[in-house]
Amino acid sequence: MIDALAGKVLAGGRLNADEALLLYREAPLHLLGQLAHTVRQRRHPEPIVTYIIDRNVNYTNVCVAKCNFCAFYREVGAADGYVLGFEEIFRKIDETLAVGGEQLLLQGGHNPDLPLAWYEDLFRAVKARYPSFKLHALSPPEVLHISRLSKLPVPVVIERLIAAGLDSIPGGGAEILVDRVREHLHCHTKATADEWIGVMRDAHLAGLRTTATMMYGTVDTLEDRITHMMRLRDLQDETGGFTAFITWSFQPEHTERGGMEATGVEYLRTLAVARLVLDNFDNLQASWVTQGGKVGQLSLAFGANDMGSVMIEENVVRAAGASYCMDELEIVLNVEGAGFVPKRRNMHYEVLGDPIVRERDVPRMLTLATARAEGDDSRPEELSQYEARSRQEKERRAASRPS
Repeated sequence: MIDALAGKVLAGGRLNADEALLLYREAPLHLLGQLAHTVRQRRHPEPIVTYIIDRNVNYTNVCVAKCNFCAFYREVGAADGYVLGFEEIFRKIDETLAVGGEQLLLQGGHNPDLPLAWYEDLFRAVKARYPSFKLHALSPPEVLHISRLSKLPVPVVIERLIAAGLDSIPGGGAEILVDRVREHLHCHTKATADEWIGVMRDAHLAGLRTTATMMYGTVDTLEDRITHMMRLRDLQDETGGFTAFITWSFQPEHTERGGMEATGVEYLRTLAVARLVLDNFDNLQASWVTQGGKVGQLSLAFGANDMGSVMIEENVVRAAGASYCMDELEIVLNVEGAGFVPKRRNMHYEVLGDPIVRERDVPRMLTLATARAEGDDSRPEELSQYEARSRQEKERRAASRPS
């Protein structure tokens, strides 16, 4: 049966859920790799591996969702909760531009004291100062959170964010698109599986391109992972709005859930199966930020055609214990070491050119930056322009007023 399914894949056939599950469970690792690499070469015959220079900025760590797999969030009112000021974000953009970047990946917690107007004002301020800079921002649960706060339908929120400067939406918050799993992870209240899919559908219908993700390795089964992939494939058949798929394993350190991290072998199996199932996705990213550079490099033989982002900054995965760092030079060397030609791209996977480090000197980046320096508890001045919604924020403002 495995040989028959391999033949089906090589002939260009589409796997159904049962067939994909059988391959996932029983196919030897080397066979999955061979099949995934063949499919990848069929879609990308030129020996090019792309990557993007952007910065992953987490604008706030205050979050009411309280997912039990997350070590990053802080409760409302926590002493180490933060919101980045507009000037702080501008400085991060300047640093990104200095190394050849052109985009922010902007995501954060579900902060009840940040209304829709805060996001609109931030996006407009960024575009006013950096007209060509791109905002790849706000995962579906964040969009849904803003919709609930503003009491506006998701399509209206998306329309307003686009008008303010939103360019595309990242695929965060998907975890596993099975509500039983989401209930165990305490993330179903931030977005059910249908709600996540619904936000992505609305984004695609509004003309935005988005990515799709999957975090596995908690309470999910192999069947759940295949269900997740099938839901993404169905939406891609419907809208064609996804540019790429990224999968990574749960990072357990410092989280409420705890547990063990899935192995690198399981990651490669999962990546390869994703390449076979997601036959309508052009691009698969290697998750070096959770797997490390060498497994990231090996991913290029298991279906991945993209090395993701230089990132510059990372806070969420680092909070859970993973602290891998690869600057542009190291990404380039890993790609070349695997026998491919590295090329810079944008979010739409349009090739922009050769590596910046091949054109000019770029300072080495040996550690990823963080949102803020340790001990910085400053509060942005502009936050007072927006109405406080949480009890803690109201009390804080009342206590700071002159008596």
